[in-house]
Amino acid sequence: MERRLVVAILLMIAVAMVPSLFFKPARRPVASLADTTRAARVPADTAARATATPAPGRAPDGVRRASAAAGTTIPAETLTVTTPGARYTLTTLGAALQGAEFTGYRSYASSSKGKLAELLRPGDRMLAERLVVGRDTIALDSVPFALERSSQGATFRGHAGELDVQLSVMPRAGAEYLLDVSGEVGGLGGRGALLLVGLGSGLANVEADSAGNYRAYAVVGRRTVPVSLAFSKLKPGETQTLDGPFDWVAVKSKYFIGALLSPDSTQPAFGGAVATGGPRTGRYEVTAEMWVTLPVGPDGRFRYSLYLGPQEYRQLRRLGRGLDKASPYGWIFKPIVMPVAVWITQLLLWMHQRLSLAYGWVLILFGIAIRLALWPLNQKAMMSSVAMQAIQPHMKDIQTRHKDDPQRLQQEMMKLYREHKVNPFGSCLPMLVPFPILLALFFVFANTIAFRGVSFLWLPDLSLRDPTYVIPLVMGGSMWALSKLGQMGMPPNPQAKMMTTVMPIMMTVLFLNFASGLNLYYAVSNLVSLPQQYMINKARLRETARRKGPVS
Repeated sequence: MERRLVVAILLMIAVAMVPSLFFKPARRPVASLADTTRAARVPADTAARATATPAPGRAPDGVRRASAAAGTTIPAETLTVTTPGARYTLTTLGAALQGAEFTGYRSYASSSKGKLAELLRPGDRMLAERLVVGRDTIALDSVPFALERSSQGATFRGHAGELDVQLSVMPRAGAEYLLDVSGEVGGLGGRGALLLVGLGSGLANVEADSAGNYRAYAVVGRRTVPVSLAFSKLKPGETQTLDGPFDWVAVKSKYFIGALLSPDSTQPAFGGAVATGGPRTGRYEVTAEMWVTLPVGPDGRFRYSLYLGPQEYRQLRRLGRGLDKASPYGWIFKPIVMPVAVWITQLLLWMHQRLSLAYGWVLILFGIAIRLALWPLNQKAMMSSVAMQAIQPHMKDIQTRHKDDPQRLQQEMMKLYREHKVNPFGSCLPMLVPFPILLALFFVFANTIAFRGVSFLWLPDLSLRDPTYVIPLVMGGSMWALSKLGQMGMPPNPQAKMMTTVMPIMMTVLFLNFASGLNLYYAVSNLVSLPQQYMINKARLRETARRKGPVS
């Protein structure tokens, strides 16, 4: 869908400029995981053994179960940790997270529509851990921990062979979606170890747009800039690694993210990440088992945090780690689109909050404001267009006299432009300025959770297409009317006349399945432009009459 919008924008730019001119990412496989506290590296085969998913009743080769007997069913207690925005369910089996339910977000997936959004799949766990000590890997995720409840969170105590393990999981005070994890391993004898922290098999789909959610599934890590590995690139059973050190490592879907955060953002703690492709149960159902490496010092202590919640701009910016860039967008136009999209997102959120208006009305006001802001540019473009018409006789004369001398032709044309203070591209600028905004809005609606499930008038969800196709048809009709009005008072131009009909039809077809919020903005922008274009036409006729006469 992104490519379709890019094609549409390029065609619109071509249509805007051509008449004025002629018709007056490779990912590198990594073989090892970085250990950030030691110079040593963990070989890929060791990481693969340590993170291999065991078959029922047995441990993977090289991995020792820490429970009493392999395959034994161990009764487990659960504890719910509540934050202002979520309910996290912890289990004593492995001291892991087995549920994450969000009080402010509903599921729109057909299998769980209307229920609170639950991000962990049935039977899946986050924060499951394994410990690499020397050549041994100990499956802490199978340890039956004893639970000590507290008013803040929970402490888990357990034994893994000769090792004593203690883990604490506490919600961060004042944070809606943040858990702090700390632990200590006794019995290491000053050797240190490597902890493998599980990120599960991917977040559950809670979106009506399962295809868009599928495309967004990825594991992301931040060194100086985020690097990512899309789930769709992993074949079932295939293992790939991302080499750190990382400040944070995350698994994400379209609107939600689960990120492990270093205790200190200035000292990246995570050595790397291992992802193994899982089974695909449907066209848009893809999984990948993910583990993140964290060095454990000789004292046996370690710390990290987990942000598991929405990719909401203000929440992520508050963390101050660049986590809001975990889902970069803009395709080949990222340097232009990302800054514009961030500005637009901030403005729309501010308007919604400060004006206490529904997002639909915010979009209508935004479309009107953009057109009003472009009014001076439209006026200047009109003056430039009239000036170009006035010097047409001289241009034709120069083209005839110097048709065999391109260099002299160019010199004389530039001289003519300077003498009459004409900018040949002046009439194109107002037509090009809205395109970065339109392109940025496409990605804003595709990635901003604030619009997820938001209805307006007959539109059930501003982030999804209009099921009745009314708004894209209004957009196309207003575009045709605007193009038709723009040709009034202009010299006959067969090409422009043809594009007046072709372009609106083409854009309507392209926009049929785009977000209804994007169509709403574009339709309002076109409708507001109609009276503007009428006034510009009247001003053009007056200016043409004033300039009429021989050109000196």
